[in-house]
Amino acid sequence: MSTLVALREALASEALEVKEQAGELTFIVEREKLKPFLRTLKENHGFDYLVDIGATDHFVEGLRFEVVYNLVSLTRRLRVRVKARLPETHPEVESVSDLWPAAAWHEREAYDMMGIRFRGHPDLRRMYLPEDFEYHPLRKEFPLLGIPGTLPLPPKDPPKPYL
Repeated sequence: MSTLVALREALASEALEVKEQAGELTFIVEREKLKPFLRTLKENHGFDYLVDIGATDHFVEGLRFEVVYNLVSLTRRLRVRVKARLPETHPEVESVSDLWPAAAWHEREAYDMMGIRFRGHPDLRRMYLPEDFEYHPLRKEFPLLGIPGTLPLPPKDPPKPYL
């Protein structure tokens, strides 16, 4: 039995859905089970490297947001993806910075850009934008040209003659 099949069989009962594409597994789990699932991957299956954490805004009612964890087992040479959907009204999951210390930076970025909160994070504050900035610029409702008057724009150059 291949390692991928064994991993799928070991964890499928804990996930809402399991997908396989290009030799990689994607597990979709409930947000309440996300941290225990990630802990199991690290401690029992050797996924020792957190590549990154991403966030997606599906801009739908209900479970609008999604957090995505990309993990690698360096010894087993496997990569998996773990996703959890979050509601628009309270997009929050537990921090995994105690499992992978580098997660702290990824979680701060997801908080700053998308407004997803990470319970138990040691220092959850904005990374790029001022603390008093009310918006999250990677959300789909954020205007393409930004919020007028919130941040200064560079001066506009006068038109140049067409040669």
